[in-house]
Amino acid sequence: MNLVDTHCHLTADRFDTDRDDMIARIGAAGIVRAITIGTGIADARACATVVAQHPNLLRMAAGLDPFSAYHAGEAFDAELAELDVLLPATGCVALGEVGLDYHYDYLPAAAVQQAQLHAQLAMAQRHGLPVVIHARECHADMQRVLAEHPGVGGVIHSFTGGPADAEAYLALGWYLAFNGIVTYKNAADVQEAAKVVPNDRLLLETDSPYLAPTPKRGKRCEPALMTHTCAFVADLRGEAPEHVAAWTTRNANSLFSLGL
Repeated sequence: MNLVDTHCHLTADRFDTDRDDMIARIGAAGIVRAITIGTGIADARACATVVAQHPNLLRMAAGLDPFSAYHAGEAFDAELAELDVLLPATGCVALGEVGLDYHYDYLPAAAVQQAQLHAQLAMAQRHGLPVVIHARECHADMQRVLAEHPGVGGVIHSFTGGPADAEAYLALGWYLAFNGIVTYKNAADVQEAAKVVPNDRLLLETDSPYLAPTPKRGKRCEPALMTHTCAFVADLRGEAPEHVAAWTTRNANSLFSLGL
């Protein structure tokens, strides 16, 4: 099977001891592209270095997610301006991840996060890039914000909602990406959502080094483990893994202009 991992963090320090070996396992597992995500300016630059070393396998995206935006503090506007330059300079295939996260009390208030998201959605439209969205415990607000940017599209990464939220994002024209979470026993709503996504809006990812799929749950995740998620999603949908692999690869190629 040919697969695309549409969301991973290959610059994470959990890969520092064996990054080259881990990247070698990506191709060996039948994954033809992996998109590594730069969260913040410094991480984006690190992603660019890794991608330059593996130009036939890796691509990158960059954005100011709620956590890097928090750490930027009053320098957010300066980092946003830097992101504006970095996106074309590094050949990013998307802007992101960016989004809203209402789980952690220390993050800025919802209104601040939404304003920062609006600014980056407008930037993505200027650059003609799709957007990778982080949405945690905020689906109603996220759907409202995205509806205000009808010229922007992309993917809701690490989808954690149920069928109703899936239908709402689909109605707005967005793709949904599933990772190891969908394989967990306590993820019934996510599993039901995975069943209702049309073939042409479905994507797969790992979010590695986080969220390893069953049967590797609790271990460090890496892109090569996406084959487990593909098999699980195929079983949920009553389809062959090869069918899910073909559709999700086609979708990733179209959304992110991967040249496959």
